[in-house]
Amino acid sequence: MAEFDNAFQHADGFVPSAEQLGLELGPLELAYQELFADVLADGVITTEERMVLERAAARMGLDQERLSRLELAMLAAYEAHHRVRVVEHHERHTTPPAASTDAQDRMALLARIYELENRIYELEEELRRAQSSINVEIDLSDIETSEPASSDDVENAWRKVRRDPVNPDALRELGEALKATGQTDRSLFVAQALYTLGQASSEEQNRVESERETMLPRPSSGLTQAAWADQLLHPDQEVTTGNIFGVIAPAVLLGKVAALGRDGALYKPTAGQRQDPAQTTLTAVRALAWSAAILGVGTPVVVVDPKCEGAYLHTPALPPMTLVAHSALSGRAQRELAFMAGRHLTMYRTEHYVRTLFPSVPDLEDLFLAAITLGNPSVPLSVDVKNRVGPIAAALEPLLQPAQIDALRGHLLRFVEEGGRTNLQRWGAAVDKTACRAGLLLCGDLTIASDVLKAEEGPNGELYRDLIAFATSEGHAKLRTQLGITSNPN
Repeated sequence: MAEFDNAFQHADGFVPSAEQLGLELGPLELAYQELFADVLADGVITTEERMVLERAAARMGLDQERLSRLELAMLAAYEAHHRVRVVEHHERHTTPPAASTDAQDRMALLARIYELENRIYELEEELRRAQSSINVEIDLSDIETSEPASSDDVENAWRKVRRDPVNPDALRELGEALKATGQTDRSLFVAQALYTLGQASSEEQNRVESERETMLPRPSSGLTQAAWADQLLHPDQEVTTGNIFGVIAPAVLLGKVAALGRDGALYKPTAGQRQDPAQTTLTAVRALAWSAAILGVGTPVVVVDPKCEGAYLHTPALPPMTLVAHSALSGRAQRELAFMAGRHLTMYRTEHYVRTLFPSVPDLEDLFLAAITLGNPSVPLSVDVKNRVGPIAAALEPLLQPAQIDALRGHLLRFVEEGGRTNLQRWGAAVDKTACRAGLLLCGDLTIASDVLKAEEGPNGELYRDLIAFATSEGHAKLRTQLGITSNPN
């Protein structure tokens, strides 16, 4: 019980980071979305079903213009998935319905979408082959342009580590330079890196093992957005690319949930599975609320399912849901849970969230290009690309508010100013590295983080190598200072 009382606590007077996650979809619209999805089940909207929908919308007080746009998005998604055209079947009336003009306009728009769909189906196989080719870029940014300085120069010593993070000689040189300048907290992570490589001295080994026995530190404040951008973000993670994905994230989530619900694949927890992170006795759940306050993301809906494989799972739902699965519920130390929770929650930032829904590079490419066309419909894309992403843009546009379209325009201008190029494979890999960096910051122990990563990617993988370079960097030391969690040299 004492361990539970001390688990995942912040310091007295803790100042949390500002929340960044905000997916805009109201509860009334969600209710209507579920009702409309049921009506769409057979691909035909009858007169009676249309009357039910209109009465439900009136009772819910939904804005009719917003409602029409929401319906268009769901119709486009349904037709794209099933390769059919949805029709409204009306019986004969002696008096024309009052909303006949609106219905005709809606059907005209749907007819246009249907034409675009047919074009895409004809080119689908050829486009899939085109999607599979990914640009290879050469990055020489880490090559030194001058001879390295003496070994007591911390910055030059760290550059050697950044160039080859698993080189024990480079790590020892950095450790000596840090020791000479009195940077004891930063030198702890050099010792941890050597420990993970099996190259630590007896003194370093004792220091690492002694530190691992302590409880999690209690941060005195959360991260600022400046700290995210300046110290935590991986340099390959292009900010403008993430901003573009962030604008469309709420619409993409709604589309994903609607598709899963339509196919009967939406995860539906029972009331007993839901957890209140502020009241729960499960340390795996407490870790989420503790981490969210530090990282500046909203705590998602949390459900527990010991039968599911994995640890923390992003589960598409409205609002977003985290499923705490079997491997997070037992046999995990606090520091290990802190690494896993921090890594998981980082993906809830709006610029990252789309990647949890569509992690493959071809899917991200289509979504990115669809967002670009929404920001500027006249952007010069090839006919094949326009045919491929046009229906995606048509499904997203009704779910975006005018302010979001304006934001896309602004991000597109910045994107063009920055060269108009992005590599989404590299961007996705950088997002993964940023998430691991956040996990390490909360965990405070490179040896524990490396054990988790080695189980996923084997020894000396890309995530592990980046984490060594980050853990021994000045930026990481500054972040620990900001949080108030630097180690005691004694």
